[in-house]
Amino acid sequence: MIVRIMGEGQVRLDDSHLTELNKLDDELLAEMESGDEAGFRRTLTTLLDQVRRLGAPLADDALEPSDLILPSPDATLEEVRAMLTDEGLIPG
Repeated sequence: MIVRIMGEGQVRLDDSHLTELNKLDDELLAEMESGDEAGFRRTLTTLLDQVRRLGAPLADDALEPSDLILPSPDATLEEVRAMLTDEGLIPG
């Protein structure tokens, strides 16, 4: 799957990592619902770091359609809330 981190670019990520990333997505959702800004910031950073670590970056000039779009590292809680679906940021 191709994952875009807004403002950074795309990475190719194996679907086998979705379970691990969904756990972080669930934590992020819980922190957003409780208004835990510090926890939200920490978990968003961890989620994006994991995507970068587990994924292989695509070339800057690659024009692959993104299967998943994640917020930028400096996104606000409100900006991320606007990106959410019923399943959070990461489906599954």
